[in-house]
Amino acid sequence: MITRIVSATFALVIAPMTVVAQSVSPERGALVVVGGGRIGTEILSRFFELAGGKDAPIVVIPTAGEDSAYTQACTCLNVLRSAGATNLTVVHTKDPKEADTEAFVAPLRAARAVWFPGGRQWRLADSYLGTRTERELRAVLERGGVIGGTSAGASIQASYLVRGAPQGNTIMMAPGHEQGFGYLRDVAVDQHVLARNRLNDLSTVLARHPALLGIGIDEGTAIVVRRDTAEVLGASKVFIYGGRDGTDDGKPYLTLTPGARYDLGARRRIHPE
Repeated sequence: MITRIVSATFALVIAPMTVVAQSVSPERGALVVVGGGRIGTEILSRFFELAGGKDAPIVVIPTAGEDSAYTQACTCLNVLRSAGATNLTVVHTKDPKEADTEAFVAPLRAARAVWFPGGRQWRLADSYLGTRTERELRAVLERGGVIGGTSAGASIQASYLVRGAPQGNTIMMAPGHEQGFGYLRDVAVDQHVLARNRLNDLSTVLARHPALLGIGIDEGTAIVVRRDTAEVLGASKVFIYGGRDGTDDGKPYLTLTPGARYDLGARRRIHPE
């Protein structure tokens, strides 16, 4: 049995927020955080661009899915392969002991990009938190690569994991399953927000944890994050909870549409000059 190591990237602070901007995203690399549903070419094209092209080595980790095993021909590759990716490797286990081995992480050491398909985010946390795999994932960013994911693969990128309960995805806060990979520090990410009528759900999380920044992303939509700047791409909208701008009239969130940019450290919208 492996004792889970609590990652230093998980810094859930319940004290009141200060007004000093802080680093939220990794210093190097980029994140592509997709709210589920159909992923448009503009999102995939940006992911490939950040990876270094469609021929760049990309690792796909489908562990959020229900299957116990995935082959190198699994349907989890279809989205990237149909968009033109040529160098894809599937890496998967549900055993943290295997995830902690040198042999398992070898493909990640050669990767320029990682992609997390959808499913249930707690499966990713249970398999990889505190292992060499988690460390090698962060190393992809440290050498300037990109990590992307959709649905469960979006929520896992935040420090606070919403909908992490194995019992069901309607439970927003689940003790023992509240830690994500922490690429977005002091952030909670929800997905399928409009498509599944989830607009008010992040408000319940921030009521309990007011230091968090909540980001709700609808289907077919993404934020691309570099150096604390999040740019909205895709077909729908992104919703910000706990920021310092005014919220929508009578709502607990600020709505961002495609093309909008947001400073995650300052927690303010970046207005065009």
